[in-house]
Amino acid sequence: MHEDHERSLKALAARGRLRALSPRRGIDFSSNDYLGLGSSPELAGAIADSLARGVPVGAGGSRLLRGNDPEHEALEEDAAQFFGAETALYMGGGFAANTAIFATLPQRGDLIVYDDLIHASAHDGMRMSKAETVSAAHNDVGAFRDRIAAWRAGGGTGRVWIAIESLYSMEGDTAPIADFDVLAREMDAMLVIDEAHATGIFGPEGRGLAHTLEGQPHVVSLHTCGKALGVMGALVLAPKTLRDFLVNRARPFIYATAPSPLMAAGVRAALRLAADAPERRALLMERIALFGQALQGQCEIAATGTQIQPVIVKSDARAVAIAGVLQDRGFDVRAVRPPTVPEGTARLRVSLTLNASVDDTYQLVEAISQELKRHPA
Repeated sequence: MHEDHERSLKALAARGRLRALSPRRGIDFSSNDYLGLGSSPELAGAIADSLARGVPVGAGGSRLLRGNDPEHEALEEDAAQFFGAETALYMGGGFAANTAIFATLPQRGDLIVYDDLIHASAHDGMRMSKAETVSAAHNDVGAFRDRIAAWRAGGGTGRVWIAIESLYSMEGDTAPIADFDVLAREMDAMLVIDEAHATGIFGPEGRGLAHTLEGQPHVVSLHTCGKALGVMGALVLAPKTLRDFLVNRARPFIYATAPSPLMAAGVRAALRLAADAPERRALLMERIALFGQALQGQCEIAATGTQIQPVIVKSDARAVAIAGVLQDRGFDVRAVRPPTVPEGTARLRVSLTLNASVDDTYQLVEAISQELKRHPA
């Protein structure tokens, strides 16, 4: 009955690309819990306090039915103020929120120009969009400008939407946000910025790499709550008209059960913790610098300068083999393979968090150096 599925799975296995769920193993060098808030006593205490004052665990329905809890609205008010935006909309996760943005806001006759390395969720949203879509070379503002100019020259008259991430989840590099803002203003375009991996870490109080642009009428941003903030869900920051449009037209919002009110309360607490805990960000930046120096010195791999460091090994099989050995040695490092990353760029994705010590970090670099030599390309 399932022969086609079996053949497909076997083909993935033959190429070293079969995925499987595996438990957490060893020291955390793979999660997105960058500030260690996910298991922090401060956040656990805030959740316990919320339960004690009667915040429900489940919403019971979509927010347009009975699922709209006061905690959702309180979070949205807090988030808009924290990030400096006109409004915020809380959704169940970053994937759903990103899909909703791109499937709903650009209209027929518009153009979405997106970075080659943008999140899969944006791609899924664009597949559902009525707008035209075209990719541009990664972080190349000139390539974006050329794509827009060519579309205009071909008769395109609608709104242009420029889609980027502030910090890319697999490359660990950052976008030239100021240059993209200049381009958006020149082209009278909307700028959509995914801050998923920058939220809580960069900018004043952890407000992100694009914090100076929040509240601008041409900017929509996405801040996920399940990474550095340690909880779950996602916040779309946008002008009020666009928020209202999402509430009325975004299928991932309209037809989904609302996020847990308890998690909304948790995100409110996480925003306060992020704002009041600069020492966490300082510690993380210290780890980033130390890891980068060690990696450059021992492996001759250039550091990204962020908490995400790819170690590109090219071969899918090599990435899986090295990751497996590192896990056996007590380091939870995972292999990332195509189609998540481009062909020929299979890698170890090292994620630096406060769940690992400085000594752990140095030992990981030593282990990576050894295993790269033991598993030559």
